[in-house]
Amino acid sequence: MLDAPEMGDAEYDRLFRELQRLEAERPDLKAPDSPTHRVGAEPAQQFRKHRHAVPMLSLANAFSEQDLADWEERNARIVAEVTSASYTLEIKIDGAAVSLTYADGVLAVGATRGNGIEGEDVTANLRTVLDLPLRLQGRAWSSLMEVRGEVYFPKSRFAQLNREREARGEPPFANPRNAAAGSLRQLDSRITRDRGLRIFCFHIEVPDGDAPFRTQHDLLQGLRAWGFPVEPHHREARDLADANRHIAVLERMLDGLDYEADGVVVKVNRLALHAELGTVGDREPRWAIARKFAPEIAVTRLLEIRINVGRTGALNPYAVLEPVEVTGVTVSNATLHNFDLIEAKDIRAGDWVEVTRAGEVIPQVLGPVRDRPRGKKKFERPRRCPVCHATVEQPADEVMAYCPNVSCPGRVLEGIVHFASRGAMDIRGLGYERVRALLDAGLIKDVADLYDRKQLDAMKLLTLEGFAEKSAAQLMAAVEASKDRPLSTVLFALGIRHVGAQVARLLARQFGTLAALTNATSEAIGAVHGIGPAIADAVAHFLSEPRNRRLIARLEKLGVKLKEPVSAEGGLLAGQTYVITGTLPSLSRTRATALIEEAGGHVASSVSKSTTAVVAGTDPGSKLDRARALGVAVIDEAELLRRVTGKP
Repeated sequence: MLDAPEMGDAEYDRLFRELQRLEAERPDLKAPDSPTHRVGAEPAQQFRKHRHAVPMLSLANAFSEQDLADWEERNARIVAEVTSASYTLEIKIDGAAVSLTYADGVLAVGATRGNGIEGEDVTANLRTVLDLPLRLQGRAWSSLMEVRGEVYFPKSRFAQLNREREARGEPPFANPRNAAAGSLRQLDSRITRDRGLRIFCFHIEVPDGDAPFRTQHDLLQGLRAWGFPVEPHHREARDLADANRHIAVLERMLDGLDYEADGVVVKVNRLALHAELGTVGDREPRWAIARKFAPEIAVTRLLEIRINVGRTGALNPYAVLEPVEVTGVTVSNATLHNFDLIEAKDIRAGDWVEVTRAGEVIPQVLGPVRDRPRGKKKFERPRRCPVCHATVEQPADEVMAYCPNVSCPGRVLEGIVHFASRGAMDIRGLGYERVRALLDAGLIKDVADLYDRKQLDAMKLLTLEGFAEKSAAQLMAAVEASKDRPLSTVLFALGIRHVGAQVARLLARQFGTLAALTNATSEAIGAVHGIGPAIADAVAHFLSEPRNRRLIARLEKLGVKLKEPVSAEGGLLAGQTYVITGTLPSLSRTRATALIEEAGGHVASSVSKSTTAVVAGTDPGSKLDRARALGVAVIDEAELLRRVTGKP
C-alpha cells in the first residue's frame, strides 16, 4: 500500500496544491477522507474523551509452553472444540493501542485505549499516519465498526529521531513504545505527522452485529483487502504443538524486524468460539493470550523480603532491592510471587538476584545468580499474619497463603475502599483518602462500622479535615442508601477470594439469601453452573470463618439487606432490553444493570432495532448515535428509576 505511485512527484504536488486551494475556497466541500488531512491540523486545545462502543480488553500473558497448555486446558473445559479449531499467530507489536471507528467506510473517530472503556479522541493525529486508510476499499465492511490496531515507531525512524533530538539539545526518547504513545497525544498534529508513525491492524468489533468472517485468519485477510496494513508474518497453526513450532520461528526473526515486538499473540482461530469462551471478568478475553519472550534482565542486591496483605487476605511477598534500571525504569521493589517460589529458588535476603519486568510492567525477581556468603538465613514462610497474627491458611490446591481475618488491619484499607467502590456498594465520596482518615481517627475498624451510628455519624465526620456539613450529610446519605443493595452486590463487595461481580450474581440468584448460602456446603455451591471447585471452597471457607460470620451478622443487624430480589417473568421490565451508555448521575453501571434485571429486563452491550431503550449518561459515545439512527428511545437515569419502580 502507498508503495506504487501512479504519477510523478511533481504532478502529485501540483494536484495536491490545487486541492488545498479548492478546499480553502469551499471548506464545506472538504471530505473527511481528503488527502489534506495527512498534513496535520492546527494545534488542539485538549483531547475530548471517547467511549469505545466495545471495551478494549487486555491480554493475559504466557511465558512458557506449559502456560499455553494450561490456557488451552482451561478453555477446553468451557468449549471442547478449541483443541481442534486451530490457532492464528500474530507477532505482538510493542506500540500504542488504538481504536478506529469507521462510519459508512470513512474514518470518523480514532482514539487511544485509555482505561479500556474510555480513551482520548486523537482523530486528527491518527489521520496523519500515512498507511491508515481514511476511506475503506473493497466491500463487505459494516456501516459502523471499530477496528483495533497498534501504532508503532519503526526502529530506523526512532534512531533517527533521537539523533535529531540530541542535536537540538533535547532529551532522547526512552523507547519506541513511549515515543509512539507520546506522538499520538501531541496537541499539534503536524508534529505527529513529522514523527513518521506506522500502524498494524488486527481486530474488528461490530457493535450491532458480527464481523463477516469465519476465522481470525480470514479477518486479517479482510482487513488487508479493505486497505489496512496487517503485520505480514501472521500464520495459522493446526494445533498447539504446531503453534509452538511456529512461535519458535517467529521469535528468531524478531531482531530483524523494523518494529519492536515482545511476543506472539495466540488466538483461537474460529470466531464463532470467541463469544462462547467470553472474557475473564471485564479484563481479558479467554480466546487470546500473549506468548511473551525473554525480557531484559538486570542484576542487583535483594536487601529485604517483606510481606503485603491484600484485600482478599492474600500474603504477597515482595523484595526490597538496591535500585537498578530495567528496560528504562528504575526498580527498587519487585514481586516474589508466593512462598513456594521463594523456597524452590532458595531466595534469601542479601542475595544478588536477577530482576526483570513481566510484560515490561511488573518488576519481579527471577532468582539468585551468585554464590552467597555463608550464614545467610533461609527464608521462613510465616505461620501467622504479619499484621493481625491470625493463623495463616494455605489451601491445598493454591500457591497463595491467606490471612483469614476479614478485619485484619493489613487488608482493611483496601477492603473498605473496595466495599465502597462504584462497582460494589457504590458509596459516593468514600475513596482512599477518606477511608484512610476514618481509620486513622479510629472512627471505623471494618465495613460494618460504616453503618453503626455509635461509631460514625455526621457530627463525628465534622471533626475530620475536609468535611463540612454538606459533605458529611452527603456521605451519610450515601451510606444509608447502600443498605438496599442486592445480595449479589454485597457478596462482591465483601471481597471474597475468586468472587467477582459475575460469580456473585450466580450465587445470589441460586441461593437468594446470605443465610441460605452460608448454610450450603462447598459441594452444593460448586454444583451451581459456572462455579468451579476453587470458587466453591473459597466461598464456603469465607462464610465459615467466625470473624466473618460476626461481621455479616453485624451488617444485617445494622440494616444491610442480604437478599437477592426475585426477577419474575411478570416484572415491570419483563421482555424488555436496555443498553447503558455513559456515566449516570448517581447509579453505577453495575447497580443500574441490577435494577433492570431485578425488574425482569435484560441488559445488552450493543444497540439494535430490538432494544427497548438506551439509558444515557454523560459522555455516552457512539451507542447514543446508533440509537438515534435506529429510532430507539433514549432515556435518562430518572426515567429508568421510574420504570423499574413503577412510581411516577
